[in-house]
Amino acid sequence: MKVYNTEQVRNLALVGHSGSGKTNLTEAMLFQSGATKKLGSVSDKNTVSDFSKEEIERGSSIGTSIIPVEWRNYKVNIIDTPGYLDFIGEAQGALRASEAVLMVIDGQSGIQVGTERMWKYTEKIGMPRIIFINKIDGENVNFRKLMEELEENFGKKVIPFSVPIGSGEDFIGVTDVIYQKGFKYTNGGPSEIELTHDQVKATERMYEEIAEVVAESDEVLMEKYFSGEKFTREELLKGVTSALLSGDAVPLLVGSAEKGIGIDILLNTIVNYMPAPNDQRAHIGFRYEEGEKRSVSSKEPFSAVVFKTNTDPFVGKISIFKVISGKITKDTPVFNINKGENEKLGGLFVMRGKTQIEVPEINAGDIGATTKLQFTETGDALIDKNHPVKYKEMKYPHPVLYYAIEPKTKGDEEKLSTSLRRLRDEDPSFTIERNTETKQLTIGGQGQVQLDVILQKLKNMFGVEVNIVPFIIPYRETIKGTSSVQGKHKKQSGGAGQYGDVWIRFEPSEEEFVFAEEVFGGAVPKNYFPAVEKGIIESKEHGVLAGYPMTHFKATLYDGSYHDVDSNEMSFKLAANLAYKKGIQEAKPTLLEPIMSVEVSIPDAYLGDVMGDMNKRRGRILGMDQQADGTQLLIAEAPQAEMFEYSIDLRAMTQGRGTFSMEFARYEEVPGQIAEKVIEEAKKLKEEEK
Repeated sequence: MKVYNTEQVRNLALVGHSGSGKTNLTEAMLFQSGATKKLGSVSDKNTVSDFSKEEIERGSSIGTSIIPVEWRNYKVNIIDTPGYLDFIGEAQGALRASEAVLMVIDGQSGIQVGTERMWKYTEKIGMPRIIFINKIDGENVNFRKLMEELEENFGKKVIPFSVPIGSGEDFIGVTDVIYQKGFKYTNGGPSEIELTHDQVKATERMYEEIAEVVAESDEVLMEKYFSGEKFTREELLKGVTSALLSGDAVPLLVGSAEKGIGIDILLNTIVNYMPAPNDQRAHIGFRYEEGEKRSVSSKEPFSAVVFKTNTDPFVGKISIFKVISGKITKDTPVFNINKGENEKLGGLFVMRGKTQIEVPEINAGDIGATTKLQFTETGDALIDKNHPVKYKEMKYPHPVLYYAIEPKTKGDEEKLSTSLRRLRDEDPSFTIERNTETKQLTIGGQGQVQLDVILQKLKNMFGVEVNIVPFIIPYRETIKGTSSVQGKHKKQSGGAGQYGDVWIRFEPSEEEFVFAEEVFGGAVPKNYFPAVEKGIIESKEHGVLAGYPMTHFKATLYDGSYHDVDSNEMSFKLAANLAYKKGIQEAKPTLLEPIMSVEVSIPDAYLGDVMGDMNKRRGRILGMDQQADGTQLLIAEAPQAEMFEYSIDLRAMTQGRGTFSMEFARYEEVPGQIAEKVIEEAKKLKEEEK
């Protein structure tokens, strides 16, 4: 592959709902451009972009892949992203490395939730878009109905740049609205055909729609338009580019990836109208944070950001980066500014799926890859050490679903931890955490599919199998009453004896734990106070109901006795332990559970179902807030015990349109019947452990 300068590069994130045909579209582009001799397809399991074992087995993308397509002396970097909602972190990383978005819609299914969510996100950040309606040759596909659906959901800014000729099995080609020509396709190859009178009229009408949008983007053109003058081809193309880059228009193209129809017009639209990385109006994904400011130019000092890492069991770590400024060769010395370490490149190449294509250099705005970077992780910036610059780090959505896992084979704990860390290099949107209290290892992500894929990769890539185990909920215990008790430890068995005697008052407290003393007359010498306190601190790790840590209570040492010879610190510590067990039991102990603060964003249509479901989870609705995008923000609190699989249930209730965030709020008393079950299960588990 030849070296392309910045002006010749186009970077597009390929997004859309799962099953819309994104991967087949990349195959059609590769075939149309001559990069492949045979059209691959997902059903035949021979695509360039879905190459991992997990993707081939599932028949869908689960990771981002880079597909460079060479077209008319341009290089189009298609960044193919997974359509599953679980992999939103992958899509966001791809969007940061792109200047535009190619959004694929399944002609048979219409606008689906993945498309809706991606439209809202790209609209919010102002990225130029192209919509490609795929599978336009499917049964019962109605183009007019699709146009109405698009207008209803996305407004009038979506304008057809190509329209289908024929429908269903009779779909033979497309009309190019800009050039007002019709094309019939045979084996992906176009040949011009004469349009019927009705087709000419329809094309002219759509051409006028484009001209109207173009006029609105420029005052001079507006004046010309209203005076009835026709735009020159040059004026129209320039105006279209401005309208697309400003977000005033989104071109709509149609075709069939499987049959290779309309792919050439799509590629022409990309190179003609989508921004080069150095276009002043282009979306900036990697924003400057500190150091020397940069522009996207090969004449500037080198800087790049790693936005994707692939873990290959044979090759090792492959770091995929976008060059922000300057240029890079395989001998370029690079410095990781995030880690403060020098790195040595293990070659320089561009990725096409899993294939590495060596290149002598990569210019600003283009995407490349290297291996064997020792310290670099996804999100790190590689720079010229003499010209430091730092870019804002990528932020990923917080996990909404967690699995507690343990290795199937004892002794695999270290191997499991190492393998998970390597997989996290590949997908930083999932978390790994060892709960210090419950000692459980948990992984968290955006949904069931993402976490299942991680477990599948653990087995396929690293030979580590795991069991998903029930979550241990970090319950607490506290007291609601007051008690005053004696704890006396006395032991005489020849030689020096043991003697410690304390009277302690236990009562509720606003603070987690308070120790106080009110001893008069030296009943207990001061030098034993710390031992008494230590005895209670050690004891409070295990409550008297179910063995959970005790919290929010005060222990006051107010009396006791000692022996001149037999008393020592250990005796008083043991005496305090006895007083704790007896005193807590008498002070109305109760079980507490973690309560989570929950915010759920949903369309109005699902509000009733979601509120009803929250009530079933013992949740409390605290309020609602209408959002700018028309959705409702439901604010609630619910017990953690009821929320472990909420992401799965919310997705089912709202057809994937609902999202939520959750964080710990406080502890509250567990209702009686539920507390009894928890205590019973805890005691049963202790018996089994014995």
